[in-house]
Amino acid sequence: MASTAFTPINFNTLHLDEAEASINVPSALRATPYRWPEARSLPTRKWLLGHWLQRGEVTVIIAPGGSGKSTIGHTLVLSLASARELLGQTLPYGPQAAWVFNLEDGTDELERQMAAACIFHGISPADCGDRLYLDSGLVQSLCMAAEDREGFELNEELFSQVTNTIREKNIAAVIIDPFVSSHAVQENSNGAIDAIAKRWKRVAQETHCAIVLVHHTKKLGGREATAEDGRGAIALRDAARIVLTLNPMSTSEANEIGITDPKLRQSLVRIDTGKANRSPAGSSVWIKLEGQSLENGSGLEPPDFVGVASLWEKPDLFQGLSSQHLYMFQQGLASGDWRESDQAHNWVGHLVAEILGLSVETNKPRIKAILKTWRNNGLHIVEHRRENGRDVPFVIVGRLVDPSEIAPNPHLKTCSAGGAESVVDDPR
Repeated sequence: MASTAFTPINFNTLHLDEAEASINVPSALRATPYRWPEARSLPTRKWLLGHWLQRGEVTVIIAPGGSGKSTIGHTLVLSLASARELLGQTLPYGPQAAWVFNLEDGTDELERQMAAACIFHGISPADCGDRLYLDSGLVQSLCMAAEDREGFELNEELFSQVTNTIREKNIAAVIIDPFVSSHAVQENSNGAIDAIAKRWKRVAQETHCAIVLVHHTKKLGGREATAEDGRGAIALRDAARIVLTLNPMSTSEANEIGITDPKLRQSLVRIDTGKANRSPAGSSVWIKLEGQSLENGSGLEPPDFVGVASLWEKPDLFQGLSSQHLYMFQQGLASGDWRESDQAHNWVGHLVAEILGLSVETNKPRIKAILKTWRNNGLHIVEHRRENGRDVPFVIVGRLVDPSEIAPNPHLKTCSAGGAESVVDDPR
């Protein structure tokens, strides 16, 4: 086991709070008086890439397998090194050095991935200078901690080497992908994982660097990943100040905006801020995973196609919908009998389809989503009438709206009558 400055620790005998204290025990404990600084004199938080990466802090990316974690990670560092907003995140400090340490793939594969991203986004060596670093854990070992029968040990020598390298190269962000391969401890050990995460945070603070730890989810049973779904101990999530979750587009989300091609749906990934202790809650960011040819084939050998990540704009449910459409809908409700049930021959969705020029068969999820929004806004309501001895729900006009009154509503200006298929043809 690598030598460290610490005595081996048996975390089975420690509480969670004791783990952090074991990392760096001061020679003499003292209470520090609050110095009452002038608020306006305090330094601002140094956000490197939107509100995803912050200097001096740890970001954890939690995602299920096959969601493009590594592909998106390559695009993050390429964005930093080139100062290009490739994923829609601002770069307030301009170009920054960034380092990917991938612990699963060999150097050749990592270089394929980065080359594909550079080709796709049109980035040249001149755009990045000497700010881009890429290493494989199959070439250089990166085991930051281990445990055996004698207890747990942090690899302080390796942490020192990482710290020195960050300082020497002036690196602003480091991605460790995946976190589970960067240590040899039990994933469920909260004490050990907390100690490792806090040690990474110390690296971040000592070097003024953003540390990104990429983490797998536990088995989700088909549901979406949240910040609470990281595999193993919760200590990793708790130690991070920013947690990003990646989720492929669900079938229901695709249906709502008219995407019927399963391959297209599976290529779309949503990034959410699952934990944002240092920033306002942000909106979702959609990424499209695409294939890029390296044009490296020769003769009968075909070229390699490698996954790349690009920003994708989700079509607005109400794109193309005007106040006149809503006015016509309310007039139609007032002049007919329209059922709430989508199984009825006079379902109100048929009225929406007629007004917007949609097909009930192919655009049903979108129609239902439009109706749900209108109902939530009180633009139509449901009343029950007795038919054949039972209560039957019918849709009637709720809050009658004059077209001039609703014209400023952005939802009524930005939704397409043609569905999403035509919109996603050019996702950028």
